[in-house]
Amino acid sequence: MAVRPRNLEGGQPPRRVQQRTPGAGATAGLILSALLAFVAIGATLPVLPPFVRGPLHASDLAVGVVVGAFALTSIVCRPLAGRQADLRGRRIVLVCGSLAMALGGALYLLSDSVATVVLARLVVGAGEGAVYTAGATWAVDLAPEDRRGLALGLFGLAVWGGLSLGPVAGELLRSSSGYDAVWALTALAPLAGAALASRLPEPARALRPQAGGARRALFPRPARRPGAALALANVGYAALAGFVVLHLHARHIGGGASVFTVFALAVFASRLVLSRVPDRAGARPTATAAALLEALGLGVIASAHSLPVALAGALVVGVGFSMLFPSLALMVVGEVGEDTRGTALGAFTMFFDIGVGLGAPLAGATAALAGYPAVFYLAAAAALGTALLAAGTDPRRSPASVEQLG
Repeated sequence: MAVRPRNLEGGQPPRRVQQRTPGAGATAGLILSALLAFVAIGATLPVLPPFVRGPLHASDLAVGVVVGAFALTSIVCRPLAGRQADLRGRRIVLVCGSLAMALGGALYLLSDSVATVVLARLVVGAGEGAVYTAGATWAVDLAPEDRRGLALGLFGLAVWGGLSLGPVAGELLRSSSGYDAVWALTALAPLAGAALASRLPEPARALRPQAGGARRALFPRPARRPGAALALANVGYAALAGFVVLHLHARHIGGGASVFTVFALAVFASRLVLSRVPDRAGARPTATAAALLEALGLGVIASAHSLPVALAGALVVGVGFSMLFPSLALMVVGEVGEDTRGTALGAFTMFFDIGVGLGAPLAGATAALAGYPAVFYLAAAAALGTALLAAGTDPRRSPASVEQLG
């Protein structure tokens, strides 16, 4: 569905800058640039927890803090990066974000304490917020009006592709060459992405006049309940990112990094195959069922005593997790007018990082007090909370395309 640019700040409508529209090559380059950035993020997922517990000799709580620190700066930088992308262009924001991620990767190489790893994570989180926000916006700019949902879908698949390939690459590098090889990858991959993005053409874009307008609520009411449901669902993601390798290792099960790959591939494939389900079955039933699937999969991982069982749990979690964002976002869109849709979705998407940022330290504290299985039982309980919130939300159907929502 075509979405016309709206001036949410009041004043004059956006004026268009006319220039040649880039072709499919620019879109392919953008997707590759995003893939490189998210490979760097994925590579750290199975590596950071044993690095913090091993060479740094820190606690499970420290693992949770390190994993969750990433989300703090990402929360702050998403809206700031979006505004700068409108004012200064998508390319400069994406390139700067990729360079920040490369700097964070270099900081990993210098890390000899939890504090320096947290600093690296904060820098990487800021860069990721800029890369994702500017990249998704740029993908829409590059697409014809009747293919913007497809463009966002392809960009999202690049993200999950990176999160699928990254853990495998990170674990292989760690086992064969050590931690420094992983940190080198986390610096060089986004640096290559920045170099690629710097050569991509920008299409015509809307420049917003700096006229003062009526201030709008940063957290509109329609975004709050679905947003809280999304945040609870992300406790499960934080548990997987921080503790599944340690949980399986404690039970003498190897290959824990493959759990990340199965989870990411399940999200990837489900987005391809099931993207129309919320439109056809309804947003509320889809979100409720998806949250129940996530809870079931997390319970399976908590009780797993073999790798195949853990992989089966990750598959179920991935299918459920993949459908939660579009169905909950559809609830938000159905409850707001077109003139406040961007503000509402902006507030809603911040809850993703809020859930990870709060869920990771909570998971770490739970692991320290009650053990690793308790982390996944806690996450399953949070997913049940998502199901309750989703079931109690009154979704008004919207003609907005689900593929355009993420």
